[in-house]
Amino acid sequence: MIQLRGAYTALITPMQENGDVDFAGLRDLIRFQISEGIDGILPLGTTGETPTLEREEQDKIIETAAEAAAGTVPVIIGTGSNSTKHTIENTKRAKELGADIALVVTPYYNKPNDGGLLRHFETVAAAVDIPILIYNIASRTARNIPPVLMEQISRIPTVIGIKESSADIPQIGDMVDMVSRKRRDEGRAFSVLSGDDAFTLPLCALGGDGIISVISNLVPRRVAALTKACLSGNFEEARKLHYGLLPLVKGAFIETNPVPIKTAMAWAGLPAGPVRLPLGPMAAENETLLRQALEASQAASKVKLT
Repeated sequence: MIQLRGAYTALITPMQENGDVDFAGLRDLIRFQISEGIDGILPLGTTGETPTLEREEQDKIIETAAEAAAGTVPVIIGTGSNSTKHTIENTKRAKELGADIALVVTPYYNKPNDGGLLRHFETVAAAVDIPILIYNIASRTARNIPPVLMEQISRIPTVIGIKESSADIPQIGDMVDMVSRKRRDEGRAFSVLSGDDAFTLPLCALGGDGIISVISNLVPRRVAALTKACLSGNFEEARKLHYGLLPLVKGAFIETNPVPIKTAMAWAGLPAGPVRLPLGPMAAENETLLRQALEASQAASKVKLT
C-alpha cells in the first residue's frame, strides 16, 4: 500500500486566455513540480477549480497528469462529490485513466450524519480498488470529521490517510494520536497530511506526515525543503523556512483560492491563466497586498516577477 509522506502540490488548472484548459501548460507545470523536488501531485482538487470543469476536461487532465508524472511521483486525483454514486463513478474513471490515489472529500452541502458518512466511505472503497485519501475540510463542506469517527473510517483497508484542513491544532493532534498511531501499531501506515500551508510545521511537530500545498504551485522547492526539515526533526531550520514562507501563505488566501496563487504564478511566468466563473480576477488593492507578501517572503529571490 502507498504511504504518503512529504510535500504534495494541490495543482491549479492552467487556463488559456479564452478560458480553455491549457493542457500543454499543465504538462509543463507538472514537470516543473517534479524537477523542483515535490513528492506528488494532486490535480482536480479545490485549487484545480474542479466544479467548473467539464467531464471531458477532467478526463484529459487525469490522462495528462499520469503521462507527465510517468510513475515518478504519485498522482492523486480528487474524485469526491456530495453523491456516493457519482463519487464511485468519478473514482472508477480516475483509476482507469491512470490515478494512483483518490482524494475523497466529505460530502458537501447535505451534511451527512456519522453513520451515513462512514457508510459513504465504505461504499466507495468497496466499489473501487484504489488507495483512498480522505479530505476533511469543514469550511467548504459544512461537515467536520472528528477523530473518533475518523478512527472508524481509517479501519477501511484501502483508506491510507487524511488531508486534514480543520485548522484545529487539538484535532490535528488527536488525528495523529488516536488514528495514525493506532493504525501504525497494527502494522498499517496511515498518513496525516496538512491541507493548510500555515500548519505544515505544527502538524509535523505533532507527528504528522507532511503537506498538500497550494503555495508549492509557485515555490515547490521551498515547500519541499520545509517539509523535509520538519520530517527530519530539524525544527530550527524548519522554523526559518516557515517564517520565510508565512507572508506568502497569508497572501495566497487573501481572496478565494486559487485566485491569488494563479495571479502570482502568472506574474512569475508559470502556466496559470485566468480563473473561471464564478471566480473572478483579484481586486487591484489585493494585487498590491499580494506583491508585498511575495516580496516579504523573499519569493522575488526565487521567482522573477514581471
